[in-house]
Order: sequence, then structure tokens, then C-alpha cells
Amino acid sequence: MQHDEQKFRAVVTDALKDLFLQLDAIDSDDFDTRLSDGVLQVDFESGGVFVLSQQVPVRELWLSAFSRAWHFRQVDGAWLERDTGERLEAVLSAHFTKRLGSPVKLRSPG
Repeated sequence: MQHDEQKFRAVVTDALKDLFLQLDAIDSDDFDTRLSDGVLQVDFESGGVFVLSQQVPVRELWLSAFSRAWHFRQVDGAWLERDTGERLEAVLSAHFTKRLGSPVKLRSPG
């Protein structure tokens, strides 16, 4: 069990770092991104916060945004929402596009 937990934490760390770098590369002053200890947080200048956090006991990444939550599990290298099957990068891209008013296309993290 300990080995599985360590592997999950390593995979999540890589995914969150990758997403952080992708978001950091977006040329916008409309949001600030922070990464610390298994949590990626995006604060928007206009108000609102996105939080993507690791949930080790259930081996998921949870996204909280717009008073809603999504739960992603890694399946064959992709992070898929456990109820809808949506890909993490598609959900984030859609919400950033809506929030920023211009197209944002994130790639699969990891």
C-alpha cells in the first residue's frame, strides 16, 4: 500500500508541475497560479479560485471551480473524470477559455 501511495504522489506531483508550467506560459495578468504540496491553486483577478488537489486515499485529483467539483482518476495515463469520463485538460481548457475570453488549449498533464 505504501508503494502505491508513493507512486500516486509522484505521478500527481509531475502532473501538477506540468499544469503549473502550462498555465504559467499563458500570457495573462488575469490570474495567478501557485503550486505547493499537492495543490495547484489559480486565483483570478476578477474573483474566483480554481483548486486542483491530490486526494491520496482515493487516488484522485479533485478540481473545485465555480462552486462545483470534479473527481479525476488516472486511466491509461489520462486523467478522466470518474462520473463523466471527461479529460482533465479538456475541463480546464474550457473553463480557462470561458474565464479569460480567449481560447486556451492545455495538453494532457504528466
